[in-house]
Amino acid sequence: MPIPWYLILAWAYATIILTYHRAWKKVIPFKAPDDFLPVTRISVIVPARNEESNIGPCIRSILAQSYPSDLFEVIVVDDFSTDGTTARVRECSDGRLRLLRLEEQSGLDALTSSKKKALAQGIAQAGSGLIVTTDADCICPPRWLHTLAAWYERSHPSFLAAPVRYGEEKGLLQTFQSLDFMVLQGITIAAASNGMHVMSNGANLGYEKAAFHALGGFSGIDHIASGDDMLLQQKFITMDPGSVSYCTSIEAIVTTRPAKSWTEFLRQRIRWASKARYYKNKGLLMILVIVYLFNLTLLVMPFLSFIDRDYLWQWAFLLLVKAGVELIFLVPVARFFGKQRLLWWFLPMQPLHVLYTIMAGAFGQFTRYEWKGRKVK
Repeated sequence: MPIPWYLILAWAYATIILTYHRAWKKVIPFKAPDDFLPVTRISVIVPARNEESNIGPCIRSILAQSYPSDLFEVIVVDDFSTDGTTARVRECSDGRLRLLRLEEQSGLDALTSSKKKALAQGIAQAGSGLIVTTDADCICPPRWLHTLAAWYERSHPSFLAAPVRYGEEKGLLQTFQSLDFMVLQGITIAAASNGMHVMSNGANLGYEKAAFHALGGFSGIDHIASGDDMLLQQKFITMDPGSVSYCTSIEAIVTTRPAKSWTEFLRQRIRWASKARYYKNKGLLMILVIVYLFNLTLLVMPFLSFIDRDYLWQWAFLLLVKAGVELIFLVPVARFFGKQRLLWWFLPMQPLHVLYTIMAGAFGQFTRYEWKGRKVK
């Protein structure tokens, strides 16, 4: 008797998650040596569009770094903000801080600009060899640059990524986002640290300015709304597969803010999903297809139970498989990020996670969406 198709999908999904779990167990968190004395000059680039309420705390967290003040600068690139972002930046008076406004640059306008163009302008003005990027709604820990520099000076990668987490869990939406994002970050760390495939998040990246220019910067991916992180990382891998690394350190975890509404959250995740079609790693693409099909099966099977009641029990079994293997993976990841208290919410949010995965995956490939006042595809 042939094995039912949904059991094959469940087996494939469980194999993927448990493979990540085994990879995670091999991860050794990094800590800068106590006697480390950095010599690397760093330019921190912060693109900002309509971040009036966030940019001030972000800048202050960077300027408060334990890193030697003469070894780093901060360049905030205002991407045609229509609020008080520029004013908030100017309030943070410091010799290490520079403000670059895209509306003052020739050849750029608000409709055709993008985060990649903001980053490119900031990099062009950077005076250091190592570029570090974060987002305007992030808070960076005091030893962030110190840890990244120690990692960089140890092996001199051309491109390095580091972890990100959400910092607020005050309700259903924020708790759901934090759990989902923690799973994504756990997969990123497990896969990158063990050479499975590579992922990254633009809120915590570093790369050599010379290498960035050598591969043509964002050319070839500049027409894509998202992808200033993973698609750029993909270009670095094409140039030199051994030049990309991941700094798994608690002291390098950048904290970002969750979306404020379900609409904003879905738009963000649709934006992230929209770049999947440009991934060149066939293994990663296969994983994404299996994950999507398995979640689609979980969405469809309750409706099939109206035809055959046995599907209801099979659906419950598949949901248990999904939750079980994900929880096995998530427990040590939550411990690393200091989010163990959120695990109580994990099981109740499983149906919501299935629905969101289907919606974001589908809309990300076929629809236009709005992000910070711009309609993109």
